[in-house]
Amino acid sequence: MQNSPDYLRKKSFFEKVLTVYGRKAVLETLQDDALQCHALHLAHSNREAGIVADIRQHAARRGVPIKVHDREALSRISKNGRQDQGVAIDIVCPAFATLDDFLSEATAQPRRVLALDGITNPQNLGMIIRSAAAGAIDGILLPRKGSAALGPLVIKASAGTLYRAPLVLCDGLAAALTACQQRGGEICTLESAAPRSLFQHESREFCVYVLGNESEGVSAQISALADTRLAIPMRNGVESLNVAVTASLIAYSSYFDR
Repeated sequence: MQNSPDYLRKKSFFEKVLTVYGRKAVLETLQDDALQCHALHLAHSNREAGIVADIRQHAARRGVPIKVHDREALSRISKNGRQDQGVAIDIVCPAFATLDDFLSEATAQPRRVLALDGITNPQNLGMIIRSAAAGAIDGILLPRKGSAALGPLVIKASAGTLYRAPLVLCDGLAAALTACQQRGGEICTLESAAPRSLFQHESREFCVYVLGNESEGVSAQISALADTRLAIPMRNGVESLNVAVTASLIAYSSYFDR
């Protein structure tokens, strides 16, 4: 059965929506008029005083729809019933994209992508997003499972750049990388024992740089897909760099490829 155009429009819209939870995070979101807020969600068990009253006031000032739910329903919306404090908000992030949309975009410019293979530390993920948003990165390929949740800790570490970052969410990284290869993309894994330097490699017009887990590195499944393996040169006996630092080096080395 074929999906209706209305369903597809709604699905495309909600792919660009990030739900943030927690009273302080939601209040700060509503105080930032540069952010486009789609809807505010409150638990009916909240006391209508203090910070909840401030949240309602700011939502009313901005004309953000307020929806009241029971705790179970709110937990499904926030996806973190233990920490949502009875409050969540939907934020529209225009730079977010599905993999299909990202790959179908026609562009004459080179495309540089960071793919994240099991980044589970929220601070690392936030700092990677911040560097990618600031540097010459066109997309951040992030699996929905096996990655740190896009919650308050990631937002704080990204210094709020998550809302503007070119995030490309996918169900599984292996399938997403295969799709990139089929579109002519070069898959470059960052591995400490790789024979070639990141700074000496002449990449294709479309290149995906894969960063692995903080402890385990790039997984065997993903490493097997690599077209090229690259390393960061090290001196003075240093064996590795923090994954967020590596992301920064890639983001800014990509300026020289343009």
